[in-house]
Amino acid sequence: MTATLSPQPLRIGILGCANIARQFVRDVAGSPAVILAAVASRSAGKAAAFAAEFGIPRHHASYEALLADPAIDAIYNPLPNHLHAEWTIRAAQAGRHVLCEKPLALNQAEARAMFDAARQAGVMLLEAYPYWFQPQTGRLVELLQTGAIGRVMQVQASFGFTLRNPDNIRMKPETGGGALLDAGSYPASFIRLVMGSAPRRVSALAVPAATGVDLATTATLDWGDGRQAQLRCAMDVALHRHATVVGSDGLIETEFLNHTADALTGHPHGYQPSLMRVRRGAGAGPIETVAAPTGSGFRFAAEAFARVVAAGDHAAIGRAARASIDIAAMLDAIAASARGDGQWVALPAA
Repeated sequence: MTATLSPQPLRIGILGCANIARQFVRDVAGSPAVILAAVASRSAGKAAAFAAEFGIPRHHASYEALLADPAIDAIYNPLPNHLHAEWTIRAAQAGRHVLCEKPLALNQAEARAMFDAARQAGVMLLEAYPYWFQPQTGRLVELLQTGAIGRVMQVQASFGFTLRNPDNIRMKPETGGGALLDAGSYPASFIRLVMGSAPRRVSALAVPAATGVDLATTATLDWGDGRQAQLRCAMDVALHRHATVVGSDGLIETEFLNHTADALTGHPHGYQPSLMRVRRGAGAGPIETVAAPTGSGFRFAAEAFARVVAAGDHAAIGRAARASIDIAAMLDAIAASARGDGQWVALPAA
């Protein structure tokens, strides 16, 4: 019998030393599927300190040097929103696979350019919504695909938190800030996941902040076939993330959290259980709690990315790319409708 060789770990370089990069490295360290091989910052001292803190063997004083490093196969791009397109495209042109933080881009045109660059370079690009890779999300997709609640007819998805610092990057329009891109990309991605396609049209209203970004946005999405969804995102409310999926023959409620834990208290990083419940049937039947393995969405995402790269699974990347393009189009249309005081905005044909 011939032994089956395990794929080599994916060697990832970290593009920047922001807080989200720290959380990613902390959670992914020790994974057998991934090696955190290098980190870059525009500050040599910051890169060196980051590498020393997390035991990363190589560090660079520029993003360009990281992309040229022969010891990496891929990069993780956690840069501010307005830098995602530029550095993802440059990484692809350097022959590096890219796991890019959400939102993938500031608009659909940027998203298309990023995927075009990846295809032309023969590398893989994946948008990193951590909850997408949670086992709980896998169970949700299973329930929908097996018809547990019939045909999905409506979705309500909301994500919000309190942002008290007016100097936070999320309050700056020039860096791609605002509730819609930062928080709204989550319910938008969830709605696209559940519905399987982008809506035909959207109508939205926004609450403006003094800095010019949206402090909150609410949208109605219409598929033109009886299916509708509602999206709400805000930066001036209590922390929450919740969705309800209603079908012709049941419903599912979920918190779709990025990172999950088994216990209510005691997790070193404050991760909490993510509740998901299903009620089957059109009547007031019993509600069943759906269990799933827990853990860091950063680690689940990195390991999933490593698997598709090792397998050369372009079909999986293609499905994810179509979803990311749809999400970008949804966010574009919602923003346009909000600027137009709620007028319906049609999405471009796929």
